[in-house]
Amino acid sequence: MKRISISLLLAVALASTAMGQQADKGTPAKRERALRPTTERRGAEQGQIAQRLQKQIEDLRAAHQNLIADLRAIRATAMKEKATEAVGQIDKLINRQQQDFQEKVQQLELQQQQMQKAIKERAGNPEAAAQRGRRAPDFELNSFEGKTVKLSDYKDNVVVLEWINLDCPFVQYHYGKAATMIELAKKYKDKNVVWLAVNSTNQTTPEANRDFAKKHKLPYPILDDRAGRVGRLHGAITTPHMFIISRDGFVVYDGAIDNAPNGKTLDGGDKVNYVDKALSELTSGQPVGTPKTQSYGCSVKYPTP
Repeated sequence: MKRISISLLLAVALASTAMGQQADKGTPAKRERALRPTTERRGAEQGQIAQRLQKQIEDLRAAHQNLIADLRAIRATAMKEKATEAVGQIDKLINRQQQDFQEKVQQLELQQQQMQKAIKERAGNPEAAAQRGRRAPDFELNSFEGKTVKLSDYKDNVVVLEWINLDCPFVQYHYGKAATMIELAKKYKDKNVVWLAVNSTNQTTPEANRDFAKKHKLPYPILDDRAGRVGRLHGAITTPHMFIISRDGFVVYDGAIDNAPNGKTLDGGDKVNYVDKALSELTSGQPVGTPKTQSYGCSVKYPTP
């Protein structure tokens, strides 16, 4: 019992220390105070802040992985000593750390995206202007069910491309607490709108995607882009990232699914589903009023080139 008591104390100390250090560096209040004066500075300084946020995300991931590895090693020792009570407490520590980590990463990634948006707006957003009206690059991919899908096969339809990552909390919200994508796909199914999900996550597996599709009863396929070719070709940067392609093959919308990450608008205003609005306009013969927005979510986990 003495040995496992020491092990358990070590686990508590490790978890408390790591969580405390992350809280000091990453609490929303401190990050907000750090960012507030810089939002009025030049675009170059904003770029440096975006880079620092990326470094903070990478450091947080590394610290989290190390801590979880240590806790699991201690848990294995407790299992060998048959200290079931200690194992249960260590499991609670691991779960708490996993939740804390996810929340911090989401906050940092959202701030990073907001900073990148500010940089583009300060520069007059030339990239967005260049994207409007571009012809959608054709592609051929296999679904995780084994069916070959070609974009050119749907030339007489409006096509929605949704970039998906099964492990991303932002994606999980739209398939868990909300059924955003499924409901929209069903809403426009009879209006010659084709919905295709694309998974460019390099470490995803066919089994995981098939299980996900079965669990949520997806009315559309998930396409296998683990090589990342199609995602890079279209410029997908987050999950979710939405593209709408008109019947004549042009990208008429590029951006976020809505203005409410995890169901909450950033400014407290009304929620707007950009994709629903654009599809409503297209299927009514009207031009898309908002062709470009800043997508939000997790970064697409492309394979290393």
